[in-house]
Amino acid sequence: MPQTIAITGASAGIGRHTALRLARDGASIAICARRQERLDEVARDITALGGRALAIPADVSSDAEMTAFVGATVERFGRLDVLICNAGFGVAGTVDDVNPATVRKMVDVNFLGTFYAARAALPIFRRQGQGHLIVVSSIVGKRGVPYMGAYAATKFAQVGLAECLRSEVSGSGIHVTVVYPVSTDTEFFDVMSRETGRTVERAFGPRQHVDEVAAAIHRAIEHPVPEVYPYPKARALVWLNAVAPGVADRLVKRFGRKPAAGTV
Repeated sequence: MPQTIAITGASAGIGRHTALRLARDGASIAICARRQERLDEVARDITALGGRALAIPADVSSDAEMTAFVGATVERFGRLDVLICNAGFGVAGTVDDVNPATVRKMVDVNFLGTFYAARAALPIFRRQGQGHLIVVSSIVGKRGVPYMGAYAATKFAQVGLAECLRSEVSGSGIHVTVVYPVSTDTEFFDVMSRETGRTVERAFGPRQHVDEVAAAIHRAIEHPVPEVYPYPKARALVWLNAVAPGVADRLVKRFGRKPAAGTV
């Protein structure tokens, strides 16, 4: 039976491509982001691919708006099977260089946005006796890289929340999955440059296409697992960091995203 799925940050990038991948299964998909025009475009694409769409402009950093988004999804489609917490952005720079106000905004969006959405969905999952929370983190949520400390901290926070929750609901019909993409070809780097105030170059290292991430999320919905690495070799970095963190320190130096001089 086609599922009902809600996705935050679905106007572009991983959120958008995941919505379109799921639409081909005939899913009912609620999407939210702040850009109404972009949401409406995605909604039309979902419908064209065979899915049902509900587009709601919402700010994930608002507890009330996340509660309203999840509530509207259930009101429209009758249930909620999967919530994908995807909204987020990054900034680059050393800890003593990044703008504290921007870091606060990033915490609000990346971490609290996940917390608020999960908090809204959990009572529904418990009432149904089943549900699936998927958190789109990043490989830097497992191992930080230079100049990404503030962003990595928000991703580590997502992971910690998800791991605790996964233990809390163990044995129930509720699943919790964390997705760890590597560098993905989306508008993420353009947004990072804008939020940082300086051009952030794409660093050396592995990359993946956004459709690969969407496909990995699709597989996790069909067969729930605790962790998903869309770029399978990324697991090696996690293992290396666990057994030889000093070696990992030296390895990830080449992956740092140092902002360029000047402003965007």
